[in-house]
Amino acid sequence: MKILEIEPSPLEGKLRIPPSKSISHRAVICAGLAEGISRIENVVFSEDISATLEGMRAMGTNLKAVEGLENDKFQPCTLSIRGNPAINLSRELIDCRESGSTLRFLIPLATRSGAEVSFSGQGMLRERPLDVYYQIFEEQGIEYRTTGGFLPLTIKGSLKPGNYKLKGNVSSQFISGLMFLFPLLDGDSKLIVTTELESRGYVDLTIDVLKRFGIKVGNKDYQEFVIKGKQKYQSCNYRVEGDYSQAAFWIVAGILGGRIECLDLNPDSLQGDLAILKIVKEMGADLKAKGAGFKVLAAPTKGIVIDAGQCPDLIPVLAVLASLSKGTTHIVNAGRLRIKESDRLKAMTTELNKLGAKIQELEDGLKIEGVEILKGGTVNSWNDHRIAMALAVASIRCIEPVRIIGFEAVNKSYPHFWEDFKKLGGKYYERSMG
Repeated sequence: MKILEIEPSPLEGKLRIPPSKSISHRAVICAGLAEGISRIENVVFSEDISATLEGMRAMGTNLKAVEGLENDKFQPCTLSIRGNPAINLSRELIDCRESGSTLRFLIPLATRSGAEVSFSGQGMLRERPLDVYYQIFEEQGIEYRTTGGFLPLTIKGSLKPGNYKLKGNVSSQFISGLMFLFPLLDGDSKLIVTTELESRGYVDLTIDVLKRFGIKVGNKDYQEFVIKGKQKYQSCNYRVEGDYSQAAFWIVAGILGGRIECLDLNPDSLQGDLAILKIVKEMGADLKAKGAGFKVLAAPTKGIVIDAGQCPDLIPVLAVLASLSKGTTHIVNAGRLRIKESDRLKAMTTELNKLGAKIQELEDGLKIEGVEILKGGTVNSWNDHRIAMALAVASIRCIEPVRIIGFEAVNKSYPHFWEDFKKLGGKYYERSMG
C-alpha cells in the first residue's frame, strides 16, 4: 500500500480550474440523445465522467476524443458525439463505477428501450439509495430486481408520460434523471416536488444544458417542472466551464496561506457551488475578481453558520477552513453528506481531529472550534476524493507532515489534482507502507 506524505508549505501561483464534472455529465448525455454530431469541449476523463461515457456508449451513442489526448489523458479534451435518441442498448450491463450521477441519470433513459438491462457499481455506490426509482417502478409496473435494495439492479419495462411526485430533500439527481427522459416520451409529463427542493443549483444546471440542446422545461417556482413530450434533442457545440466545487479547494488553500489565481471560472455560473465565494467572503476572505476567474489572498477568517442544503460538496474543504478560523463555525442542514462516497460528516470529524482540529460531529452537521495551527499526522481519505483533497489543503497550516492513506481517490473527479498541487509549490512524496 502506498501513502502520500505532504510537507507543510504555502501554495502560490496561477491555476486553470478543471471543467465542471456536473456539467460534463449533462452535456455528454444530452449530446448522446441528439440527432447529428455535437462537439463537447473541455472535458477531463475522470473516473466519473468515463463511467458516463461508457454508459452512453452502451445506449448506442458513438463518441470519440478528437483533440487533446495526445500527451496526457487527464488534460481537457474535445469530444465528438453522434447521438442516438432511439437508445438501442448494446450491452446488458452498465458499470457505473462509483458515480452516483451516472447511475441516477442513466436508469430512466435505459427504460426507453424496454429491454432488460442491469446496473452495477463499486464502493459506496452499491449502497447509495435508489428508493425514489423503486417506488416509481412499482407505480408504473416496471420489473426490477435488486440485492437487498442495493446494486446490482436489473430493470425491464418502459416509463410512461404522466405526473410524478418526488420529495425535494432527496438527491436532485433523481429529478435530473427523469428530465433527460421525459422529452423523448410520446406525451407530456410533470414533476411535482412535494417538499422544499434542496440542491436547486444542480437542477438549474440540468435545465440550462437541456436548453442548449433544444429541450424546453417549464419551471414553476421549483414546485413543478413541466416537460412536453415528442421534443427532439438538437446537436450543438458546447464548452464546459470551470468547476466551482474543485476551485473551492484552491480558494481555501489561498486563504490559508498563499496567493492563488483561479482561472477559467464563469462569474455568472449557475453552479450551486458558486456559493463558495459568498461563504468565504462572509468568513473574511480577500477575493478579487480578475477576468474569467478570481485572485485569492491569504487572510484571517472567522467562524459563521454555513447552511449545506444547497452546496453539500463544499463542506469537506469548508470544514478545513473553519478549523483554522477564529471562533465557532456551525455547519447545518448537512445530513445528506452521510450518503456520499463516504459519511463525510464522520470522515472529516475523524480525520481533521487527528490533525489537531476541534470538531464535534452532530446528527445533521458539525460544530467546529477554530485553532491557530494544526499538528499534522497520518490520515485516511475514506476512499473519497473530496476528503483526500480537503486533507491536502489542511497540510498548509500543519507543523508536521501530513500522510494520506488512499490519496489516489482524487481520480474519481480530479485525476490531475496532485500535479496541480505541485504546480503551486506543494511538496509531497509517495511512500510504501508495511
